[in-house]
Amino acid sequence: MSAQAQANYPSQPVKWIVPYAPGGTTDVIARNLATRMGTDLGQPVVVDNRPGAATIIGATQIARSAPDGYTVGTADSGTLAFNPVMYKSLTYNADKDFTLIGGLGKMPLVLAVTPGFPARNVQEFLALVKKSPGSISFATPGTGSPQHVALELFKQRTGTDLMHVPYKGSAPALQDLMAGQVQTMFTDLPPSLSMIKSGKVRVLAVATPQRLPLLPDVPTLAEVGIPGFEAYAWQGFIGPAQLSESVVNRLNKDLVAALRHPEMRARLEELGIEPMPMAPAEFTAFVRSEQKLWSGVIKAANIQLDQ
Repeated sequence: MSAQAQANYPSQPVKWIVPYAPGGTTDVIARNLATRMGTDLGQPVVVDNRPGAATIIGATQIARSAPDGYTVGTADSGTLAFNPVMYKSLTYNADKDFTLIGGLGKMPLVLAVTPGFPARNVQEFLALVKKSPGSISFATPGTGSPQHVALELFKQRTGTDLMHVPYKGSAPALQDLMAGQVQTMFTDLPPSLSMIKSGKVRVLAVATPQRLPLLPDVPTLAEVGIPGFEAYAWQGFIGPAQLSESVVNRLNKDLVAALRHPEMRARLEELGIEPMPMAPAEFTAFVRSEQKLWSGVIKAANIQLDQ
């Protein structure tokens, strides 16, 4: 892109690729932010849903786009931290094919159980699991999901054996948890908050450094004897490799302003999403630390998705 074009950026609509279907948490975050950023940029930001293959379809399209700032998109923990370890061959390189622009949001994970589960706290939960190794069922929205790798981290940190039951998405897993078909799961807050508030599922602990304002009475896993345990589903904003610094700075400035806007912040927090405004360097450091942590967990658990 020429210096003149950079100076006039953006001079046409910007396409925001979302690697999930319309209606889910990722889509909701993108559409809310796209509307506000479009106002600040002076051009529409148009969401383009490209779901499928554990975000690989959408991520590959971003990677192969012209580095002119007119195709950007959402990448999540799966795109940048899990897939490079879980897949022997990927159609993108997480370290080389993207420009990391900034953070979008974190979805805290919580350890939930079916309402009639006999354990009332994490200590009782661990005692039950250790008494009957491999017999307590642990649901996830799918193999290789943030909830699955959090389960593997939990097993590794606590020396426990839980029976992994992968589903196709959060909704069926949560339905079966409510019904007692499975006994426990890590769930992120957006799809489960109403069920937690109504008592249809019970939360034993949160996988965050501090207690959550939405669940002030629920202890952290660190408080109940599993120090340093943190697990989120998270999302960031990326473009293809070699985006110019001026374009990255402009997009980051308007993204951070949107995330910090009181109305936007309130809307996201209401859904159980922690806004994650970060400068490009800060977001890059965050991604690298997540890659380091989860690659070790995934290798130890031997999670491989393209055998």
